[in-house]
Amino acid sequence: MKKSLLLAGLAALTMIPLAGFAAEKNDVGANDIGSLIKNGKPYADLRYRYEQVDQDPFTKDAKASTLRTKLGFQTGTWQNLQGQLEFEMTSHLGNNTYNDGINGHTAYPAVTDPINHELNQAWLSWAGLPQTAIKGGRQIITLDNQRFIGAVGWRQNDQTFDSVTVTNSTVKDLSLLYGYIWNVNRIFGDNHPLGDYTTQAHLVHGDYTFAPWLKAAGYGYLMNIEEAPALSAKTFGLRLTGDQDIATDVKFSYVLEGANQADYRDNALDFSNNYYHIMPGIAWKSWTAQAGYEVLKGDGIAAFQTPLATLHAFNGWADKFLTTPVNGLEDSYGRLAYKVAGAAEWVDGTVLEAIYHDFNAENSGPDYGNEWDAQISKTFKTPVAPLMKEWSVSLKYADFSADGSAPAAIKDTTKYWLTLGTKF
Repeated sequence: MKKSLLLAGLAALTMIPLAGFAAEKNDVGANDIGSLIKNGKPYADLRYRYEQVDQDPFTKDAKASTLRTKLGFQTGTWQNLQGQLEFEMTSHLGNNTYNDGINGHTAYPAVTDPINHELNQAWLSWAGLPQTAIKGGRQIITLDNQRFIGAVGWRQNDQTFDSVTVTNSTVKDLSLLYGYIWNVNRIFGDNHPLGDYTTQAHLVHGDYTFAPWLKAAGYGYLMNIEEAPALSAKTFGLRLTGDQDIATDVKFSYVLEGANQADYRDNALDFSNNYYHIMPGIAWKSWTAQAGYEVLKGDGIAAFQTPLATLHAFNGWADKFLTTPVNGLEDSYGRLAYKVAGAAEWVDGTVLEAIYHDFNAENSGPDYGNEWDAQISKTFKTPVAPLMKEWSVSLKYADFSADGSAPAAIKDTTKYWLTLGTKF
C-alpha cells in the first residue's frame, strides 16, 4: 500500500505539467527535454560514525561502527518540471555490539542505526504557477528549527515523508506552505515494526520577515498517526526570531516561541498542553553565548509531544527525553561556542561548543537530572581529491546524570561519537 500510494502521488503530479505541454507543443524545442539529464547533478554522500554508549543499568557498553552511503541524482529543469532520486544505505563495519532495534541485542544499550537499504527520496516538482512550487513523492521536509517537522539528519537513516507540498512566495517576504503526509519513513528502517507511520497529517506554515530583527512564523500541524494514536494531536503555534547589531562586532539574537497541543482524531485521551521556548543570545567576534528555557507541559496523563521532529537537537544529546514524560519537561540550558579564526588554514573554521542542561518535571514530581554536552567539529571545503566537494570531522560527547529521585526509566548515560564525512 505504501509503495502504491507513493507511485500514485508521483503519477498524479506528472499530469499537472502535461496539460501545459499539449498547449505549447510547438515550442518544446525551445526547452529541450534532454536538459533534465544534461543539467542534472549526480552526487554521493558518505558518513562514517563510531558511537559508544555507557548506560545504567547495562553492564556492557554499546559500540557501533556504521557507514551511511547516499547516492542520488537531481535532474535539471524542463517545462518547470524537476525530480530527484536518492538511495540510502546503512552498513555495519566490524563487530557491532549494540541494540539497533531489530537485531535482538538487548543486553546492550540502544544505538538506532540498523542495517538498512531504501529509496530515501523520489519526488517530482512543478513550478508552472507564479511563485508556486508543487512537490509530490518521497521527500525531506524541514520546518523552522525542526522542532516539530524534521529529517533527523543526525542518525544514519533519514526520516522522510511520502507527501505532497505546495509552497508559495507571491507576497514579498512572505512564504506559505501546505503539506499532506500519508506515510512517515522513520529512522528505524523498514524491518522495524514501527519503522513507518501511516498518517493523515496536514501541515500549514507561514512566515513573514518584517526586518532582520523580526521574523514571525505561524503554524498548524494536524496529525493522525494510525500506529501510535496516543501521538495524534493538533498543534498551533507562533515563533518569533531575529538578530540585531548592538555594538561593534556584537550582535544580539533571540527565539521566542509558544504553542498549544490538543488531542486529535484517533487519540482516546482528552488533553490540552502548552509549549514555550525562549532563547536570547549574544555573538561577539568568534564567540557565541546563548541561554535557553524550554517547557513542554504535561498533566500527569499526557504531555506535549513532537514525534516528527529532529529530536536529537533538543533536550540534550544523550537523547533521554525523545518522548516527553507525562509530567512534562523543563529544560534550562546554556551554550557557549567558539569558531577559530586567524590561526591557520587547516584550523580556521573549527567550532568548539559546550552546553549545560538542567532537567525538571514541569507539572510535579522530582528533578530529572542534568547533562553536559561538548563537541569539536570542522568542515574542509578545499577538495583533497578531484571529485570531493568537502569533508568533515567531529568529536562529540554527552554525559547525563540522573537525579537520585528521578523516575526509574531515567538513568545515567554517557555517549561518545567520532564522525567522518565526505561529499562528491
